Amino acid sequence: MLNKELLPAHVAVIMDGNGRWAQKNRVNRLQGHNAGVLAMKEIIKRADVIGIKYLTVYAFSTENWKRSAEEVGGIFGLIVKYVASELGELNQNNVKVRILGDYNQIPKTALNSIEKALTTTEDNDGLQFSIALNYGGRQEIARAVRKICYLVENGELKGCDIDENMISRYLYTGTENQNIPAPDLIIRTSGEERLSNFLLWQGAYSELAFSDSLWPDFTPDEFEGIIEEYTKRERRYGGR
Repeated sequence: MLNKELLPAHVAVIMDGNGRWAQKNRVNRLQGHNAGVLAMKEIIKRADVIGIKYLTVYAFSTENWKRSAEEVGGIFGLIVKYVASELGELNQNNVKVRILGDYNQIPKTALNSIEKALTTTEDNDGLQFSIALNYGGRQEIARAVRKICYLVENGELKGCDIDENMISRYLYTGTENQNIPAPDLIIRTSGEERLSNFLLWQGAYSELAFSDSLWPDFTPDEFEGIIEEYTKRERRYGGR
């Protein structure tokens, strides 16, 4: 039984392993990504049921553009398909969709779908579901620094006023998305144990959990089990 008082407010997930799942099951990579979308759908539902307030998933990194045009196009096609089939249910369940990343660079059809999801759910106050899309942690920090430098150059800010809180405000998770809190827990699937440029600033004190399951095989029960294990940890934030 989960202790609701000890639940992480914000869980972030690196959804890794779609390609290896496809290889393992002898299907093409796009079918692996489609299976990953189905897994994500179930994790969103379970997160909402158990009372997670913020859920962030790493869907497409700035480095993923290096993949084949066919695979990249297929991924964005799945985004269009997902929004078309699931937006009504997300809205009905009071889920608010947010995007972290420079999503204006994605293909027009996917961009239109994303903007529809943002507009449709903008007034919802249930689960805050953030999709990291065309996102990179280093790029995010550099972008925040550029914005702050612009303010200094224009005399709107003094360099001595810059602190960690200010930098946080100019990240994707800052004021433009109503100050999403830092993740309490970051989960990565597929047996890999690294952050891969995901929420580098925000994850400074996040608890980490790693699953050997490939993302399409990652079940809501395993997700909830990791949440339960998290509630038994003692977080010190550098103290004793």
